[in-house]
Amino acid sequence: MAIRVVAVPIDRELILGRNIDAIAKFWSTSPVFDSATREEISRLILGNQTGELNERFYRDLEFGTGGLRGILGAGTSRMNIFNVGKASAALALYLRSSFGSDELRVAVSFDSRRFSPEFAKATASVLAAYGVKVFITKELRPVPMLSFMVRHFKCHGGVCITASHNPPVYNGFKVYWQTGGQLVPPHDAGVIQKYGEVGYEDVRSIPYEEGLKSGQIVVVGEELDTAYFSRVSGLAMLPAGRDLSIVYSPLHGAGGFPVSACLKKFGFTKVSLVPEQALPDGAFPTVKYPNPEDPEAMSMAVALARQIGADLVLATDPDVDRIGVAFRDGDTYTFLNGNQIGSLLVDYVLFGLKETGRLPKNPLVVKTIVTTDLQEKIARSYGASCEETLTGFKWICQLIDDYESGKKKPYRRYVCGGEESYGFLMDDFVRDKDAVSAACLVAEMTAYYKVKGQTLGQALDGLFRKHGVYQESLETLTLPGMEGEQVIRDIMSRLRSSPPQQMDGMRVEKIKDYYLSQELTFGEDGQTTSRPIILPQSNVLQFILEDGSKVSVRPSGTEPKIKFYFSVCENVDAQIGQNELQGVKRRSCDRVDRILKVFKSLAGLEGV
Repeated sequence: MAIRVVAVPIDRELILGRNIDAIAKFWSTSPVFDSATREEISRLILGNQTGELNERFYRDLEFGTGGLRGILGAGTSRMNIFNVGKASAALALYLRSSFGSDELRVAVSFDSRRFSPEFAKATASVLAAYGVKVFITKELRPVPMLSFMVRHFKCHGGVCITASHNPPVYNGFKVYWQTGGQLVPPHDAGVIQKYGEVGYEDVRSIPYEEGLKSGQIVVVGEELDTAYFSRVSGLAMLPAGRDLSIVYSPLHGAGGFPVSACLKKFGFTKVSLVPEQALPDGAFPTVKYPNPEDPEAMSMAVALARQIGADLVLATDPDVDRIGVAFRDGDTYTFLNGNQIGSLLVDYVLFGLKETGRLPKNPLVVKTIVTTDLQEKIARSYGASCEETLTGFKWICQLIDDYESGKKKPYRRYVCGGEESYGFLMDDFVRDKDAVSAACLVAEMTAYYKVKGQTLGQALDGLFRKHGVYQESLETLTLPGMEGEQVIRDIMSRLRSSPPQQMDGMRVEKIKDYYLSQELTFGEDGQTTSRPIILPQSNVLQFILEDGSKVSVRPSGTEPKIKFYFSVCENVDAQIGQNELQGVKRRSCDRVDRILKVFKSLAGLEGV
């Protein structure tokens, strides 16, 4: 499909008023859309498919924490080449309004999802038509490399065509600013405003081949790979033994080449790719969801690891910003959750930099508000500061930029940071979570502990002995469509209007409402004190119990989901025996389960 420029009259008031019949008729008849799209919508109209039409046209596809993301298909709320065209035009117009007469540059990459190459070329064609010089990857390249690209080629923005770890029916349009980080205020609102102002008939485009011939579109290949791989390999810290057997699965995504290449540069040569999942495939035929957060997605990798006796199992999602980890523990393989991966890496990175004399002055670790507090304790034990941001790696990278630019003082040097959703970043040459470098660091860390005769599980127990036993859990409800959106709004409204006063026999001591930007503290004497939260507004609620246990609730910014985060901590003696430590861990997990059940009841979700 190509985006065609056709001037067609349209009643914009009907669009703004969400007259779904009129909007659907426009999509079924206007020459702005190709014949396949017109026929698809016409069939729905003739078949009186009211429910499906409502789902496709009840809103415009919205920017969330990761830009545009939606189910593939025709319609204003769906991900298609026409909404990609609108988004590309909106980005070009906003960049022009922000940078004036500068020669604008934008980096573009794509992953393995359905229509990703087509959407990437369409993005380039539209941007070029608006006078933007485009650097587009020759082949699929992941999110961290796109982020690196933006800065390497001195671009004003970037776009990666991806829907991250979503099911196969999704795709997306992830947008980056000149910092290499994803859009944050006011730029996200600025692009969204332009997106609402651009009509489908307004989108300009040039043929892709014409852009190549004119030099307005430049294909990027080996130069990018060489520069990025060099920076990743420079993260290596300790010359621990590299005699480590690794099984890696890219889960049909964009990670196969960059992760394998960087592991080799780190010195790991015994790397086996899961053959059934090694090649890019947007249908993701061997997994229900291409998400390494789900142990089921790593089942084939673990099976191969058992067969060959591998020490470590790694997996990345399609755009390679999330890393899944399982390690051999005797005859079994144990999965680590995102909080555990991040905590181990924070400790290892700070230790490694200190050992090699590379730990900078005023080191900074950053985590999100729903990430385990264990990471803060680890950071402080090395003399590092630890700061919190809202959920979404864009906020971590914005904080990096605030310190780098001098906006935030006194200066602190970012060392590493992460979020519970299996994302981690060491150093700042990439400004998004980076599973390529994280895979290499996990491998080096595993090799280091192997030389010491320890597993990653034993290393984690060591952190528990030093800082307390932390156990976390995540409960996610998927609620698609218009009705799902309303259910999510109702849940958040109910929790705000009737917040819990106690859970599992513990008093709720604090409520943090990041939407109202206020923290309420409830004293034992019945007195309530309030103080402002100095973070951008976000629809998140957090309930902190008197013993420090924490429950957080937030609707996802990229998927039709609402997420419930649970965390408990129990301090232990540093000399605690292994059996007793295991008992504390089990007790803490049981407590998480009890709090989860109580909270679901309070939220009106019994039986869900």
